[in-house]
Amino acid sequence: MSSPAKEGAPRRKRADAVRNTESVLEAAKAAFAESGVDAPMRDIAARAGVGVGTIYRNYPLRSDLIIAVFRREVDATAAEADRLAAQCPPPEALRLWTERFARFVATKRGFASALHSGDPAYQPLPAYFFGTLAPKVQSILDAGAREGSIRADVSAGDLIHALSRLAQEDAGGTGDSATRMTDVLLDGLFVNL
Repeated sequence: MSSPAKEGAPRRKRADAVRNTESVLEAAKAAFAESGVDAPMRDIAARAGVGVGTIYRNYPLRSDLIIAVFRREVDATAAEADRLAAQCPPPEALRLWTERFARFVATKRGFASALHSGDPAYQPLPAYFFGTLAPKVQSILDAGAREGSIRADVSAGDLIHALSRLAQEDAGGTGDSATRMTDVLLDGLFVNL
């Protein structure tokens, strides 16, 4: 008979299950970047080295997998902002983070159409996106404003919207146009640099 404390405790995933989950999410990210969010599950499974059943066991609906990849990438992009803020002066941290953010947006082929598809599963994602990223970016902006290297009148939300638009405008292109325009945008934020 199991103890009452163990009955209510969440089960920890086995190490191989954690590896499989990471492999599936990484494979889905790559497949989505190449083919969009409608990439065949069998292709994702083959890339991950797992059976299709493993994917459907963990992500019964395609939207579940798309959401998991999206959240994982948003979290990684937010973590990068923290890392850069700790290691670099604010203008450099912001410039390097925008490069990471541009890669995030550029590799999300089909995510915009999924997010705007009307599927209620995706409704929380825009708030998650901005709620996760904006505080991290605002921290960099605030640090730069305090030291006088970044304008104080710019909000993280406005900057993220502008960067998203620039990256989307160049989707499928070489990225050169988006990079040039991002540089122009950032140059307008920096003070005396």
